[in-house]
Amino acid sequence: MTDVTAMTATQIAGLVATGAASAVEVTQAHLDRIAAVDGRVNAFLHVDTEGALAAARDIDARRAAGEELGPLAGVPVAVKDVLTTKGVPTTVGSKILEGWRPPYDSTIVERLRAAGTVMLGKTNMDEFAMGSSTEYSAYGPSRNPWDTDRIPGGSGGGSAAALAAYEAPLAIGSDTGGSIRQPGAVTGTVGAKPTYGGTSRYGLVAFSSSLDTPGPCARTVLDAALLHAAIGGHDPRDSTSIPAPVPDVVAAAKLGATGDLSGVRLGIVTEFGGEGAEPGVTAAFNEAVATLTKLGAEIVEISCPHFRYALPAYYLIAPSECSSNLARFDGVRFGLRTGDDGNRSLEEVMSLTREAGFGPEVKRRIMLGTYALSSGYYDAYYGQAQKVRTLITRDFTAAFERVDALISPTTPFVAFPLGARTSDPYQMYLADLFTIPSNLYGGPGISVPCGLSDGLPVGLQVMAPTLADDRMYRVAAALESAVGTFTPPAL
Repeated sequence: MTDVTAMTATQIAGLVATGAASAVEVTQAHLDRIAAVDGRVNAFLHVDTEGALAAARDIDARRAAGEELGPLAGVPVAVKDVLTTKGVPTTVGSKILEGWRPPYDSTIVERLRAAGTVMLGKTNMDEFAMGSSTEYSAYGPSRNPWDTDRIPGGSGGGSAAALAAYEAPLAIGSDTGGSIRQPGAVTGTVGAKPTYGGTSRYGLVAFSSSLDTPGPCARTVLDAALLHAAIGGHDPRDSTSIPAPVPDVVAAAKLGATGDLSGVRLGIVTEFGGEGAEPGVTAAFNEAVATLTKLGAEIVEISCPHFRYALPAYYLIAPSECSSNLARFDGVRFGLRTGDDGNRSLEEVMSLTREAGFGPEVKRRIMLGTYALSSGYYDAYYGQAQKVRTLITRDFTAAFERVDALISPTTPFVAFPLGARTSDPYQMYLADLFTIPSNLYGGPGISVPCGLSDGLPVGLQVMAPTLADDRMYRVAAALESAVGTFTPPAL
Protein backbone atom coordinates (compact mmCIF):
# COMPACT_ATOMS: atom_id res chain seq x y z
CA MET A 1 0.00 0.00 0.00
CA THR A 2 1.19 3.54 -0.78
CA ASP A 3 2.46 5.45 2.27
CA VAL A 4 -0.81 6.94 3.50
CA THR A 5 0.94 9.12 6.08
CA ALA A 6 2.20 11.31 3.21
CA MET A 7 -1.34 11.80 1.85
CA THR A 8 -3.83 14.57 2.50
CA ALA A 9 -6.96 13.91 4.51
CA THR A 10 -9.00 14.20 1.31
CA GLN A 11 -6.91 11.54 -0.37
CA ILE A 12 -7.10 9.21 2.64
CA ALA A 13 -10.88 9.60 2.84
CA GLY A 14 -11.08 8.65 -0.83
CA LEU A 15 -9.10 5.47 -0.26
CA VAL A 16 -11.30 4.44 2.66
CA ALA A 17 -14.51 5.29 0.82
CA THR A 18 -13.58 3.12 -2.16
CA GLY A 19 -12.16 0.29 -0.08
CA ALA A 20 -8.67 0.77 -1.53
CA ALA A 21 -7.47 0.99 2.07
CA SER A 22 -9.21 0.15 5.31
CA ALA A 23 -9.53 2.59 8.17
CA VAL A 24 -7.58 0.12 10.30
CA GLU A 25 -4.69 0.09 7.82
CA VAL A 26 -4.66 3.88 7.70
CA THR A 27 -4.79 4.19 11.48
CA GLN A 28 -2.08 1.61 12.03
CA ALA A 29 0.19 3.38 9.55
CA HIS A 30 -0.13 6.60 11.52
CA LEU A 31 0.37 4.85 14.85
CA ASP A 32 3.54 3.32 13.43
CA ARG A 33 4.68 6.75 12.26
CA ILE A 34 4.09 8.19 15.74
CA ALA A 35 6.10 5.35 17.28
CA ALA A 36 8.93 6.00 14.83
CA VAL A 37 9.32 9.77 15.12
CA ASP A 38 7.51 11.19 18.13
CA GLY A 39 10.43 10.51 20.43
CA ARG A 40 12.17 13.33 18.56
CA VAL A 41 9.12 15.59 18.17
CA ASN A 42 7.11 15.13 21.39
CA ALA A 43 3.91 16.15 19.64
CA PHE A 44 1.72 13.74 21.63
CA LEU A 45 1.05 13.65 25.35
CA HIS A 46 -1.12 10.54 25.03
CA VAL A 47 -1.56 8.07 22.16
CA ASP A 48 -4.85 6.18 22.39
CA THR A 49 -3.82 3.10 20.41
CA GLU A 50 -6.67 0.84 21.48
CA GLY A 51 -9.33 3.52 21.12
CA ALA A 52 -8.09 4.54 17.69
CA LEU A 53 -8.03 1.00 16.32
CA ALA A 54 -11.49 0.27 17.78
CA ALA A 55 -12.88 3.40 16.09
CA ALA A 56 -11.23 2.40 12.81
CA ARG A 57 -12.72 -1.11 12.97
CA ASP A 58 -16.14 0.44 13.52
CA ILE A 59 -15.74 2.63 10.42
CA ASP A 60 -14.72 -0.39 8.33
CA ALA A 61 -17.71 -2.36 9.57
CA ARG A 62 -20.11 0.47 8.79
CA ARG A 63 -18.68 0.89 5.28
CA ALA A 64 -18.91 -2.84 4.67
CA ALA A 65 -22.56 -2.72 5.75
CA GLY A 66 -23.24 -0.12 3.07
CA GLU A 67 -23.71 2.81 5.43
CA GLU A 68 -23.24 6.23 3.90
CA LEU A 69 -20.33 7.87 5.70
CA GLY A 70 -19.14 11.46 5.90
CA PRO A 71 -16.36 13.00 3.79
CA LEU A 72 -13.75 12.47 6.53
CA ALA A 73 -14.70 8.93 7.56
CA GLY A 74 -11.66 6.87 8.47
CA VAL A 75 -9.28 9.83 8.58
CA PRO A 76 -7.05 10.04 11.68
CA VAL A 77 -7.06 13.23 13.77
CA ALA A 78 -4.92 14.50 16.64
CA VAL A 79 -6.65 16.56 19.35
CA LYS A 80 -5.06 19.33 21.39
CA ASP A 81 -5.09 18.34 25.04
CA VAL A 82 -7.33 21.28 25.95
CA LEU A 83 -10.51 19.43 24.92
CA THR A 84 -12.13 16.89 27.20
CA THR A 85 -12.17 13.29 26.00
CA LYS A 86 -14.20 10.70 27.86
CA GLY A 87 -11.94 8.21 29.58
CA VAL A 88 -8.83 9.61 27.88
CA PRO A 89 -6.38 11.79 29.86
CA THR A 90 -6.87 15.55 29.54
CA THR A 91 -4.04 17.49 31.15
CA VAL A 92 -4.07 20.89 29.38
CA GLY A 93 -0.28 20.58 29.51
CA SER A 94 -0.38 21.06 33.30
CA LYS A 95 0.62 19.03 36.32
CA ILE A 96 -2.51 20.22 38.08
CA LEU A 97 -4.62 17.91 35.89
CA GLU A 98 -2.10 15.11 35.46
CA GLY A 99 -3.93 11.79 35.08
CA TRP A 100 -7.43 13.31 34.96
CA ARG A 101 -9.77 11.30 32.76
CA PRO A 102 -12.91 13.32 32.03
CA PRO A 103 -16.32 11.67 32.32
CA TYR A 104 -17.55 13.32 29.09
CA ASP A 105 -16.53 14.37 25.60
CA SER A 106 -16.35 17.98 24.49
CA THR A 107 -18.72 18.94 21.70
CA ILE A 108 -15.79 19.14 19.25
CA VAL A 109 -14.76 15.58 20.08
CA GLU A 110 -18.37 14.39 19.84
CA ARG A 111 -18.57 15.87 16.35
CA LEU A 112 -15.25 14.35 15.35
CA ARG A 113 -16.56 10.94 16.34
CA ALA A 114 -19.85 11.56 14.55
CA ALA A 115 -17.93 12.50 11.40
CA GLY A 116 -16.17 9.12 11.49
CA THR A 117 -12.69 10.49 12.13
CA VAL A 118 -10.32 8.37 14.19
CA MET A 119 -8.81 10.10 17.23
CA LEU A 120 -5.16 9.12 17.55
CA GLY A 121 -4.56 10.87 20.86
CA LYS A 122 -3.95 14.16 22.62
CA THR A 123 -1.29 16.65 21.59
CA ASN A 124 1.16 18.71 23.60
CA MET A 125 0.56 22.38 24.37
CA ASP A 126 1.69 25.28 26.47
CA GLU A 127 0.14 24.88 29.92
CA PHE A 128 -3.50 26.06 29.85
CA ALA A 129 -2.81 27.39 26.32
CA MET A 130 -0.61 30.17 27.72
CA GLY A 131 2.42 30.49 25.48
CA SER A 132 3.73 30.83 21.95
CA SER A 133 6.29 28.03 21.76
CA THR A 134 4.98 24.92 23.61
CA GLU A 135 7.96 25.35 25.93
CA TYR A 136 5.61 26.05 28.83
CA SER A 137 4.19 22.53 28.73
CA ALA A 138 4.70 20.69 32.02
CA TYR A 139 5.63 17.63 29.95
CA GLY A 140 8.52 19.05 27.95
CA PRO A 141 8.54 21.09 24.74
CA SER A 142 7.40 19.88 21.36
CA ARG A 143 9.92 20.30 18.55
CA ASN A 144 9.57 21.62 15.03
CA PRO A 145 9.99 18.88 12.38
CA TRP A 146 11.71 21.44 10.12
CA ASP A 147 14.48 21.75 12.73
CA THR A 148 14.11 19.85 15.99
CA ASP A 149 16.22 22.45 17.80
CA ARG A 150 13.48 25.00 17.14
CA ILE A 151 9.99 25.62 18.52
CA PRO A 152 6.83 24.51 16.67
CA GLY A 153 4.87 27.53 17.87
CA GLY A 154 2.29 27.67 20.61
CA SER A 155 0.18 27.17 22.40
CA GLY A 156 -0.89 24.40 20.01
CA GLY A 157 2.59 23.39 18.93
CA GLY A 158 1.86 19.70 19.42
CA SER A 159 -0.97 19.68 16.89
CA ALA A 160 1.07 21.60 14.30
CA ALA A 161 4.17 19.45 14.87
CA ALA A 162 2.11 16.25 14.48
CA LEU A 163 0.96 17.49 11.06
CA ALA A 164 4.40 18.58 9.90
CA ALA A 165 5.91 15.28 11.06
CA TYR A 166 3.22 13.33 9.16
CA GLU A 167 2.00 11.74 12.37
CA ALA A 168 -1.57 12.85 11.58
CA PRO A 169 -3.27 14.37 8.52
CA LEU A 170 -5.66 16.47 10.63
CA ALA A 171 -5.54 18.07 14.05
CA ILE A 172 -7.61 20.25 16.34
CA GLY A 173 -6.26 23.34 18.05
CA SER A 174 -7.64 26.26 20.01
CA ASP A 175 -6.89 29.92 19.33
CA THR A 176 -7.03 32.55 22.08
CA GLY A 177 -4.45 34.98 20.69
CA GLY A 178 -2.98 33.06 17.76
CA SER A 179 -2.48 29.55 19.11
CA ILE A 180 -3.70 27.84 15.92
CA ARG A 181 -2.37 30.29 13.34
CA GLN A 182 1.12 30.97 14.74
CA PRO A 183 2.07 27.25 15.03
CA GLY A 184 0.70 26.74 11.53
CA ALA A 185 2.95 29.51 10.22
CA VAL A 186 6.19 28.25 11.75
CA THR A 187 5.60 24.59 10.81
CA GLY A 188 4.48 25.16 7.22
CA THR A 189 0.95 23.91 7.88
CA VAL A 190 -2.54 25.44 7.70
CA GLY A 191 -4.28 26.69 10.83
CA ALA A 192 -7.71 28.33 10.95
CA LYS A 193 -9.43 30.25 13.73
CA PRO A 194 -13.19 30.27 13.05
CA THR A 195 -15.48 33.14 13.97
CA TYR A 196 -15.81 33.27 17.77
CA GLY A 197 -18.93 31.28 18.61
CA GLY A 198 -18.79 29.39 15.32
CA THR A 199 -17.29 26.36 17.07
CA SER A 200 -18.40 25.14 20.47
CA ARG A 201 -16.42 25.79 23.65
CA TYR A 202 -18.34 23.11 25.60
CA GLY A 203 -15.66 20.85 27.04
CA LEU A 204 -12.83 23.24 26.14
CA VAL A 205 -10.87 23.86 29.34
CA ALA A 206 -11.15 27.63 29.64
CA PHE A 207 -8.28 30.09 29.50
CA SER A 208 -10.03 33.29 28.37
CA SER A 209 -13.72 32.72 27.80
CA SER A 210 -14.34 35.71 25.51
CA LEU A 211 -11.42 34.78 23.25
CA ASP A 212 -10.97 30.96 23.20
CA THR A 213 -11.91 29.45 19.83
CA PRO A 214 -11.33 25.81 18.82
CA GLY A 215 -10.55 25.23 15.17
CA PRO A 216 -9.00 23.04 12.47
CA CYS A 217 -5.35 22.37 11.63
CA ALA A 218 -4.27 20.56 8.47
CA ARG A 219 -1.66 20.38 5.73
CA THR A 220 -3.93 21.81 3.01
CA VAL A 221 -6.63 24.47 2.94
CA LEU A 222 -9.29 22.06 1.65
CA ASP A 223 -8.54 19.60 4.46
CA ALA A 224 -8.88 22.41 7.00
CA ALA A 225 -12.20 23.45 5.46
CA LEU A 226 -13.55 19.89 5.60
CA LEU A 227 -12.58 19.64 9.26
CA HIS A 228 -14.08 23.07 9.98
CA ALA A 229 -17.36 21.97 8.43
CA ALA A 230 -17.37 18.81 10.56
CA ILE A 231 -16.83 20.52 13.91
CA GLY A 232 -18.62 23.83 13.42
CA GLY A 233 -22.18 24.90 14.04
CA HIS A 234 -24.50 25.86 16.88
CA ASP A 235 -24.30 24.11 20.23
CA PRO A 236 -27.04 24.88 22.80
CA ARG A 237 -24.67 23.78 25.59
CA ASP A 238 -22.41 26.75 24.85
CA SER A 239 -24.03 30.08 25.72
CA THR A 240 -21.68 31.92 23.35
CA SER A 241 -22.41 29.64 20.38
CA ILE A 242 -23.86 31.45 17.37
CA PRO A 243 -27.23 30.06 16.22
CA ALA A 244 -26.28 30.25 12.56
CA PRO A 245 -25.11 27.67 10.01
CA VAL A 246 -21.42 27.32 9.17
CA PRO A 247 -20.60 29.24 5.98
CA ASP A 248 -19.87 26.92 3.06
CA VAL A 249 -16.14 26.85 3.69
CA VAL A 250 -15.60 23.71 1.62
CA ALA A 251 -17.10 25.26 -1.50
CA ALA A 252 -15.05 28.40 -0.89
CA ALA A 253 -11.83 26.38 -0.63
CA LYS A 254 -12.64 24.57 -3.86
CA LEU A 255 -13.42 27.88 -5.58
CA GLY A 256 -10.15 29.35 -4.35
CA ALA A 257 -8.23 26.35 -5.63
CA THR A 258 -9.13 27.41 -9.17
CA GLY A 259 -6.68 30.26 -8.66
CA ASP A 260 -9.09 33.01 -9.63
CA LEU A 261 -9.43 35.98 -7.23
CA SER A 262 -10.99 38.37 -9.73
CA GLY A 263 -13.16 40.92 -7.96
CA VAL A 264 -11.65 40.25 -4.52
CA ARG A 265 -10.27 43.26 -2.64
CA LEU A 266 -7.61 42.60 -0.03
CA GLY A 267 -6.31 45.11 2.48
CA ILE A 268 -2.78 45.28 3.86
CA VAL A 269 -2.80 46.72 7.38
CA THR A 270 -0.57 49.80 7.38
CA GLU A 271 0.12 49.55 11.11
CA PHE A 272 1.72 46.12 10.69
CA GLY A 273 4.34 47.53 8.33
CA GLY A 274 6.82 48.76 10.93
CA GLU A 275 6.45 46.19 13.66
CA GLY A 276 9.84 44.58 13.35
CA ALA A 277 9.09 41.56 11.18
CA GLU A 278 12.22 39.71 10.12
CA PRO A 279 13.44 40.69 6.63
CA GLY A 280 12.91 37.13 5.36
CA VAL A 281 9.32 37.12 6.60
CA THR A 282 8.64 40.49 4.97
CA ALA A 283 10.18 39.32 1.70
CA ALA A 284 8.10 36.12 1.59
CA PHE A 285 4.94 38.09 2.42
CA ASN A 286 5.63 40.65 -0.32
CA GLU A 287 6.15 37.86 -2.85
CA ALA A 288 2.84 36.33 -1.78
CA VAL A 289 1.10 39.69 -2.22
CA ALA A 290 2.48 39.88 -5.76
CA THR A 291 1.15 36.37 -6.38
CA LEU A 292 -2.31 37.32 -5.10
CA THR A 293 -2.27 40.29 -7.47
CA LYS A 294 -1.46 38.00 -10.40
CA LEU A 295 -4.44 35.85 -9.38
CA GLY A 296 -6.70 38.87 -9.87
CA ALA A 297 -6.98 40.31 -6.36
CA GLU A 298 -6.97 44.07 -5.90
CA ILE A 299 -4.57 45.10 -3.11
CA VAL A 300 -5.11 48.28 -1.11
CA GLU A 301 -3.58 49.70 2.05
CA ILE A 302 -5.88 49.95 5.03
CA SER A 303 -5.20 51.85 8.23
CA CYS A 304 -6.37 50.21 11.46
CA PRO A 305 -4.95 52.73 13.94
CA HIS A 306 -5.90 50.91 17.12
CA PHE A 307 -4.27 47.59 16.16
CA ARG A 308 -1.06 48.91 17.73
CA TYR A 309 -2.77 48.68 21.13
CA ALA A 310 -4.00 45.12 20.64
CA LEU A 311 -1.07 43.44 22.38
CA PRO A 312 -1.30 45.40 25.66
CA ALA A 313 -5.10 45.17 25.66
CA TYR A 314 -4.94 41.41 25.16
CA TYR A 315 -2.46 40.99 28.01
CA LEU A 316 -4.91 42.64 30.36
CA ILE A 317 -8.13 40.98 29.15
CA ALA A 318 -6.84 37.42 28.75
CA PRO A 319 -5.01 37.24 32.12
CA SER A 320 -8.02 38.78 33.86
CA GLU A 321 -10.31 36.09 32.50
CA CYS A 322 -7.67 33.42 33.23
CA SER A 323 -7.38 34.47 36.88
CA SER A 324 -11.13 33.94 37.21
CA ASN A 325 -11.33 30.69 35.21
CA LEU A 326 -8.38 29.02 36.92
CA ALA A 327 -9.76 29.64 40.41
CA ARG A 328 -11.62 26.32 40.02
CA PHE A 329 -8.33 24.39 40.24
CA ASP A 330 -8.19 24.34 44.01
CA GLY A 331 -7.16 20.78 44.92
CA VAL A 332 -10.64 20.03 46.24
CA ARG A 333 -12.89 18.88 43.40
CA PHE A 334 -10.58 17.24 40.84
CA GLY A 335 -6.97 17.01 39.77
CA LEU A 336 -3.86 17.42 41.90
CA ARG A 337 -4.14 17.71 45.69
CA THR A 338 -0.98 18.52 47.64
CA GLY A 339 -0.22 18.86 51.35
CA ASP A 340 -3.37 17.23 52.69
CA ASP A 341 -1.78 15.47 55.66
CA GLY A 342 -4.62 16.13 58.09
CA ASN A 343 -2.76 18.94 59.84
CA ARG A 344 -3.29 21.76 57.36
CA SER A 345 -6.24 24.03 56.74
CA LEU A 346 -8.15 23.97 53.46
CA GLU A 347 -6.57 27.30 52.51
CA GLU A 348 -3.08 25.86 53.03
CA VAL A 349 -3.90 22.79 50.91
CA MET A 350 -5.27 24.98 48.14
CA SER A 351 -2.18 27.19 48.22
CA LEU A 352 0.24 24.25 48.17
CA THR A 353 -1.71 22.56 45.37
CA ARG A 354 -1.66 25.64 43.15
CA GLU A 355 2.02 26.27 43.93
CA ALA A 356 2.93 22.72 42.88
CA GLY A 357 0.45 22.36 40.04
CA PHE A 358 0.84 25.57 38.05
CA GLY A 359 3.94 26.49 36.06
CA PRO A 360 5.62 29.93 36.02
CA GLU A 361 3.81 31.37 32.98
CA VAL A 362 0.39 30.41 34.33
CA LYS A 363 1.26 31.95 37.69
CA ARG A 364 2.47 35.11 35.96
CA ARG A 365 -0.79 35.52 34.09
CA ILE A 366 -2.95 34.75 37.12
CA MET A 367 -1.11 37.46 39.05
CA LEU A 368 -1.39 39.94 36.17
CA GLY A 369 -5.11 39.28 35.87
CA THR A 370 -5.83 39.37 39.57
CA TYR A 371 -4.07 42.73 39.83
CA ALA A 372 -5.93 44.12 36.81
CA LEU A 373 -9.28 43.13 38.37
CA SER A 374 -8.45 44.29 41.90
CA SER A 375 -10.26 47.08 43.70
CA GLY A 376 -9.00 50.46 42.60
CA TYR A 377 -7.37 49.17 39.42
CA TYR A 378 -10.26 47.58 37.52
CA ASP A 379 -11.23 50.74 35.62
CA ALA A 380 -7.63 51.77 34.97
CA TYR A 381 -6.59 48.42 33.49
CA TYR A 382 -9.32 45.91 32.60
CA GLY A 383 -11.92 48.58 31.88
CA GLN A 384 -9.56 50.54 29.64
CA ALA A 385 -8.51 47.38 27.80
CA GLN A 386 -12.14 46.62 26.98
CA LYS A 387 -12.53 50.12 25.56
CA VAL A 388 -9.52 49.49 23.33
CA ARG A 389 -11.12 46.22 22.26
CA THR A 390 -14.16 48.19 21.11
CA LEU A 391 -11.95 50.54 19.09
CA ILE A 392 -10.20 47.60 17.43
CA THR A 393 -13.60 46.14 16.52
CA ARG A 394 -14.53 49.48 14.94
CA ASP A 395 -11.28 49.41 12.94
CA PHE A 396 -12.22 46.00 11.56
CA THR A 397 -15.77 47.14 10.77
CA ALA A 398 -14.50 50.18 8.88
CA ALA A 399 -11.90 48.12 7.03
CA PHE A 400 -14.44 45.56 5.86
CA GLU A 401 -16.55 48.32 4.35
CA ARG A 402 -13.68 48.82 1.90
CA VAL A 403 -12.20 45.33 1.43
CA ASP A 404 -13.31 41.72 1.50
CA ALA A 405 -10.48 40.56 3.75
CA LEU A 406 -7.25 41.75 5.37
CA ILE A 407 -3.86 40.10 4.92
CA SER A 408 -0.62 40.22 6.89
CA PRO A 409 2.27 38.00 7.86
CA THR A 410 1.00 35.53 10.45
CA THR A 411 3.87 36.10 12.85
CA PRO A 412 6.85 38.49 12.74
CA PHE A 413 9.50 35.77 12.73
CA VAL A 414 10.19 32.20 11.72
CA ALA A 415 10.59 29.41 14.28
CA PHE A 416 13.17 30.46 16.83
CA PRO A 417 15.55 28.16 18.74
CA LEU A 418 14.30 26.41 21.85
CA GLY A 419 15.14 28.50 24.90
CA ALA A 420 15.74 31.71 22.93
CA ARG A 421 12.80 33.65 24.40
CA THR A 422 11.77 31.90 27.62
CA SER A 423 13.70 34.38 29.77
CA ASP A 424 11.96 37.39 28.19
CA PRO A 425 8.15 37.10 28.32
CA TYR A 426 7.65 40.23 26.22
CA GLN A 427 9.70 38.84 23.33
CA MET A 428 7.63 35.66 23.56
CA TYR A 429 4.38 37.64 23.52
CA LEU A 430 5.44 39.39 20.28
CA ALA A 431 4.88 36.10 18.43
CA ASP A 432 1.15 36.89 18.48
CA LEU A 433 1.46 40.54 17.42
CA PHE A 434 -0.39 40.06 14.12
CA THR A 435 -2.90 37.44 15.26
CA ILE A 436 -4.30 39.00 18.46
CA PRO A 437 -6.49 41.67 16.78
CA SER A 438 -8.77 39.01 15.22
CA ASN A 439 -9.33 37.42 18.63
CA LEU A 440 -10.28 40.74 20.21
CA TYR A 441 -12.67 41.37 17.30
CA GLY A 442 -14.04 37.84 17.14
CA GLY A 443 -13.57 37.40 13.41
CA PRO A 444 -12.02 34.43 11.59
CA GLY A 445 -8.39 34.16 10.53
CA ILE A 446 -6.31 31.57 8.74
CA SER A 447 -2.58 31.03 8.26
CA VAL A 448 -1.43 29.46 5.00
CA PRO A 449 2.20 28.78 4.04
CA CYS A 450 3.50 31.42 1.63
CA GLY A 451 7.23 30.76 1.36
CA LEU A 452 10.49 30.07 3.16
CA SER A 453 13.03 32.24 4.93
CA ASP A 454 16.44 30.66 5.47
CA GLY A 455 14.83 27.28 4.86
CA LEU A 456 12.07 27.79 7.44
CA PRO A 457 8.34 28.30 6.72
CA VAL A 458 6.59 31.67 6.62
CA GLY A 459 2.82 32.02 6.93
CA LEU A 460 0.41 34.54 5.43
CA GLN A 461 -2.66 35.41 7.48
CA VAL A 462 -6.08 36.15 6.00
CA MET A 463 -8.57 37.91 8.30
CA ALA A 464 -12.26 38.09 7.38
CA PRO A 465 -15.43 39.61 8.86
CA THR A 466 -17.39 37.71 11.48
CA LEU A 467 -19.42 34.86 9.96
CA ALA A 468 -17.55 35.26 6.67
CA ASP A 469 -15.18 32.37 7.27
CA ASP A 470 -15.65 31.27 3.66
CA ARG A 471 -13.84 34.37 2.40
CA MET A 472 -10.59 33.49 4.16
CA TYR A 473 -10.70 29.93 2.80
CA ARG A 474 -11.11 31.18 -0.76
CA VAL A 475 -8.12 33.51 -0.53
CA ALA A 476 -5.95 30.97 1.29
CA ALA A 477 -6.77 28.21 -1.20
CA ALA A 478 -5.97 30.51 -4.13
CA LEU A 479 -2.56 31.32 -2.70
CA GLU A 480 -1.93 27.64 -1.98
CA SER A 481 -2.81 26.76 -5.58
CA ALA A 482 -0.11 29.15 -6.78
CA VAL A 483 2.72 28.52 -4.31
CA GLY A 484 2.06 24.89 -3.39
CA THR A 485 2.62 23.16 -0.08
CA PHE A 486 5.86 22.86 1.86
CA THR A 487 7.51 19.66 3.06
CA PRO A 488 10.04 19.61 5.91
CA PRO A 489 13.28 17.64 5.75
CA ALA A 490 12.90 13.95 6.60
CA LEU A 491 13.07 13.18 10.30
